[in-house]
Amino acid sequence: GARPDELLDGSGLIDPVKAGAVMMRNEKPGGHGERSVAVGTLDMALWDLVAKAERKPLWRLLADRYRGGQADPHAWVYAAGGYYYPGKGLEALKDEMRSYLDRGYDTVKMKIGAVPLAEDMRRIEAVLAIVGKGERLAVDVNGRFDLETGLAYARALAPLGLRWYEEPFDPLDYRLHTVLADAYPGVLATGENLFSMQDARNLIRYAGLRPDRDILQFDPALSYGLAEYLRTLDMLGSHGWSPRRCIPHGGHQFALNIAVGLGLGGNESYPDVFAPFGGFADSTPVEGGRIRMPDAPGIGFELKANLWAVMKPLATP
Repeated sequence: GARPDELLDGSGLIDPVKAGAVMMRNEKPGGHGERSVAVGTLDMALWDLVAKAERKPLWRLLADRYRGGQADPHAWVYAAGGYYYPGKGLEALKDEMRSYLDRGYDTVKMKIGAVPLAEDMRRIEAVLAIVGKGERLAVDVNGRFDLETGLAYARALAPLGLRWYEEPFDPLDYRLHTVLADAYPGVLATGENLFSMQDARNLIRYAGLRPDRDILQFDPALSYGLAEYLRTLDMLGSHGWSPRRCIPHGGHQFALNIAVGLGLGGNESYPDVFAPFGGFADSTPVEGGRIRMPDAPGIGFELKANLWAVMKPLATP
């Protein structure tokens, strides 16, 4: 969708600097390496195979190996959405959020930060009219703000008692997070764009986050897989953080199995976006904001019909 003047130099040739700027236009901060995703994807496939070889669901395998057999009976999940779309007004936003409640979710998340604060507050108030309480709504900035804007939003959001205020800043700018944590009494959430134990450790050491309230969103599929996630959990424990403060990003079944098997605080869900990967097994609907896990061996890809329809041909010789 770029115009020619955004890509070409004065002689009519592609300018790589301009092209690079266009490609990065909608890129979120963080994500500074592709190997973590490649390794995480292979790791996920291997865990699926191991669990199937042992004829266990992955969540049960993890509980047996790492929690003495103690698995959570279900996982808390929330519905992520609330994106900005051309022509999407307040009524359409309210209809979207109402649909998540109708499907069993008790908490929703919406995007903010792409319009002025006053307009975002109207959007937030519209959603609160549907969900009823601030604790049933999280907001997500995707790292857009500078310090002044982040603090202005914090002042406006603080009286609402929201579930959390997510990724206000670049995830690697620990100083900004420290200043915000000192000023904002509510819950902060971040970490989805940190892809290693070392990055997670720096966040814990230097970003001023508070282990009694804040949420960590490291995504095991994007951050070298489960082995690295286990290292991250060990690191968090040594710094006084409970695994219940971890609610992985991504809305995928790998993280959902990890949440139940390792006793995390819950998992993200994408009921309507990133199809067919968003959402979970067809046989386990969300009820009261929680989802029970199926007993099928492995991660459970095959239990989501739309996803399996895409994956099955790739696995057939």
